Amino acid sequence: MSSSFDFTEIDLFTAGAVGEPGSRIFYLQVRSADAVVSFRCEKQQVGALGTYLAEALRDLPTADPDSLPTELDLVAPVIAEWVIGSMGMAYDERADRLVLLAQELVPDSGEPDEGEDPLDDLEDEDVATARFHLTREQGAAFVALAEELLSAGRPPCPICGLPMGPDHNCPRSNGHGRP
Repeated sequence: MSSSFDFTEIDLFTAGAVGEPGSRIFYLQVRSADAVVSFRCEKQQVGALGTYLAEALRDLPTADPDSLPTELDLVAPVIAEWVIGSMGMAYDERADRLVLLAQELVPDSGEPDEGEDPLDDLEDEDVATARFHLTREQGAAFVALAEELLSAGRPPCPICGLPMGPDHNCPRSNGHGRP
């Protein structure tokens, strides 16, 4: 089983990508005291987290723009503890923190045996988790960073919306010519 984490005092909460557009690997990374921990994730997860944080922040008092973190680069070396499968978020009003919970991606063990309850596997599996307690300022900085990361990728095809690149074969043109 992988390690679980609970980051209550966070110095850095960031995301980044390693590699060239089209073959980038995305990471969430946190620094708390002297520990730096990275988690591999999907580009869509970074985008969804940025969108969800932006929506949550609309309902809260505005973050202090002078207190937004500005150094959001990944700390090298970037070595993932585990791959993020699912994420959820809540707001802790008492502590004034956005609380993000990430769960490790666990490979599917296949179809349950006949007569076996498929939910039993979920209760029995030891799934690693990471809990991040973010300030509103850290959340707002992440929103801006996520938008920047996603816009740095390959531009979308104007016809089909799929990412452009040397291997792009637009399905809407049935492979005839390039837009």
